[in-house]
Amino acid sequence: MLLRGDRGAVSAELVIATPLLLLMLLAIVQFALWSHATHIAQAAASQGLAVTRAQDGTAAAGSASAQQMLDQLARGPLTGASVSADRTATSASIRISGTATSVIPFLHLPVHAEAAGPVERFVPDLAGG
Repeated sequence: MLLRGDRGAVSAELVIATPLLLLMLLAIVQFALWSHATHIAQAAASQGLAVTRAQDGTAAAGSASAQQMLDQLARGPLTGASVSADRTATSASIRISGTATSVIPFLHLPVHAEAAGPVERFVPDLAGG
């Protein structure tokens, strides 16, 4: 005698399991996009810092350099990117913030990158020797 109480159980399990598997796949893709966007922002911050901290560099030049790199690399994974640069007599810093492109609806992951370092400057040899 065959038991007929489990008829259609596989269909019900697939209805539950398939969306969960797809959600997990989308979460993996979302994390990869966020990671890629973070790496792009960090690369742009490093590029901007190199220009800002140069001996004759300025905060505006560093910000423009970082923005140019973002324009070239970040069209897909990074949206709403903003660049701010600061330079004092001894230090320079670049901050980039934006949002990773969203694959999962209503999930907006922030992206932040910062680079800082001393300003390159000529210091005369006071020893005289």
